[in-house]
Amino acid sequence: MRKIEVTIDSHQALLTINNPPANTWDGASLTLLRDTVAELNDNREIYALVLTGQGDKFFSAGADLNMFADGDMANARRMAVEFSSAFETLSQFRGVSIAAINGFAMGGGLEAAMCCDIRIVESQAQMGLPEATVGLLPGGLGTQHLSWLVGEGWAKRMILLGEHVDAETAKAIGLVEEVVPTGESLSRAREMATMAENQSPTSIAACKHLIQSARHRAMSEGYILERDAFVDLFSTEDQKEGVNAFLEKRKPAWKNS
Repeated sequence: MRKIEVTIDSHQALLTINNPPANTWDGASLTLLRDTVAELNDNREIYALVLTGQGDKFFSAGADLNMFADGDMANARRMAVEFSSAFETLSQFRGVSIAAINGFAMGGGLEAAMCCDIRIVESQAQMGLPEATVGLLPGGLGTQHLSWLVGEGWAKRMILLGEHVDAETAKAIGLVEEVVPTGESLSRAREMATMAENQSPTSIAACKHLIQSARHRAMSEGYILERDAFVDLFSTEDQKEGVNAFLEKRKPAWKNS
């Protein structure tokens, strides 16, 4: 059994967290996630990635706490590196990444979803970062991503108070982009991935880099980077194809180059 199941359909990759009963993360699944996303980055035919959980109850309940029961600090450091490496690789996927949150997304489960560009959540789902409840903290980029997405106030409510949020609250505070009925997150995520296929993959990669870099750069520096990236696109095949396809009133055939 693979703890991350991968299905390729056209220009989309579907990654399913498959570690029952709660789709928890462990060393093996984190390494597999990192390596899988790295392979997809090298596959120029993949434009979008969808991440979901196996079953109908859990997206992912986070880390397998059995890993930390002995209190070993060396193991804690190793696992912190594993979480950071896997989730940072997911965050930096060059294409569009969409989380289809089909159930509970707790701890490292929510952290994985926050590494994606867009989050679709089912109406029954609950989300939270309860690590402090067991003497830990969100070590999979959670303190950083949650604060950026929802602001410091809600980040403190969820992390410092252990407050869980339902789907509608998550949408209201900006944690997710859309709420769908139970059982429909995957189909909606795949619809969005198909929308991404209509975009130039080289343009998407450039835009995503600029958007994410705004988190830690001065806006004045971003202006310069944006201009340079715009000009750089003129060295790509996709730029020529996109403009000419529009002028010729036909669908572009992207080359991702």
